[in-house]
Amino acid sequence: MSLSATGRSAVTLVVLAVLFLGGITWAWSRVTEPFPEAQETPLCTDTTVSAGSSVRPGQVLVSVLNASGRNGLAGETMDALVERGFGKGESGNVSVAGAKTLSAQIWTSDRSNPSVALVRSYLGKGVEIVDQEAGTAGVTVVVGERFDHVTKGRKRVKATEETTVCAPVLVAEETP
Repeated sequence: MSLSATGRSAVTLVVLAVLFLGGITWAWSRVTEPFPEAQETPLCTDTTVSAGSSVRPGQVLVSVLNASGRNGLAGETMDALVERGFGKGESGNVSVAGAKTLSAQIWTSDRSNPSVALVRSYLGKGVEIVDQEAGTAGVTVVVGERFDHVTKGRKRVKATEETTVCAPVLVAEETP
């Protein structure tokens, strides 16, 4: 049994119409699909440092807060620390009520962390370590009216025990 030329043309048109409608339905579903939510990339990743290993500036993310009336002090300090190899964290003004320092402070909940000792070595003498959470990423430095400048610090600090440092994301991704 064979179809006539008219019958074959009708079947062909029906198949093409079904394919066309299927294509339009698929395309419409793709066009109206919501965009994926943007994922906020963290500034740093907690990286384990074993006892006896050295921590270097490139492995440490630093955030700087200004507790003085000097405009731009946090940004200038951040730039100087980044020039010395530290990872760039957040910078801005202190938002904690009553936070005051004349020179510089490091806010941390882990005084023994080698990243704290490393950053401290770049801030000159008289840097106070304060047991306080800052809400910023990495090691948080708070600079005040009398803070002069970032100095030449240590190239590395050895970890005396296994610990965690907040390493800049790019460094954390490169570590095997």
